[in-house]
Amino acid sequence: MENYSFIIKPATEKHLMYAETITDEMAESAKARGTGIAKRSPEYIKAKMQEGKAVIALTKDGEWAGFCYIEAWGHGKFVANSGLIVAPKFRKFGLATQIKNEIFKLSRTKFPDSKIFGLTTGPAVMKINSELGYIPVSYSDLTDDEEFWKGCNSCINVEILKSKVRQNCLCTAMLYDPQKKVKKDDMALRKDFRKNIKLFERWTNLKRYILLNLKKTKNKTLNLF
Repeated sequence: MENYSFIIKPATEKHLMYAETITDEMAESAKARGTGIAKRSPEYIKAKMQEGKAVIALTKDGEWAGFCYIEAWGHGKFVANSGLIVAPKFRKFGLATQIKNEIFKLSRTKFPDSKIFGLTTGPAVMKINSELGYIPVSYSDLTDDEEFWKGCNSCINVEILKSKVRQNCLCTAMLYDPQKKVKKDDMALRKDFRKNIKLFERWTNLKRYILLNLKKTKNKTLNLF
């Protein structure tokens, strides 16, 4: 395995050239996982770069390696770190964790009083969020900003979201509240989850199995989700 050195920093107008590559990889990644994400255009990604609301990772040779951006909802009461993506050749190097750490810091700087939330189907992202101090929450704890939820209309799983009256879907909701100081030893999830990503994988697989079979069964256990 090669050793790569990454430069991770806030994106600017200098990085607009990478916007189309980023959106293409977001779409390909979602397709490969068989899960949906709200689609973003290159123009949208460029706007985030120009607003100083994004983090980009490059190799020392200037090759694009990863990206993540900030969205604010409910007049800034809620912030989401969205669109986390790592180029395929640079996965398995811990780059996603580094990018999440940087976008989290940028979010706390720009929106120090905002709650930071995430919706994800990715076990690795759940683990990273947990380490940052996010806790699993119900969908009702997230923003009620209609513009945010409109973004789910381009997700392949939007019918599941609608069938659950926007109270659940394949994504797991997680929230960081700056007003609630969480001790390092008490962060987010049970101790057995903290270093064992397979437990996150089991959770997402269970949720997928139940919700994707929603139309095939009327089992009352569905009411638990």
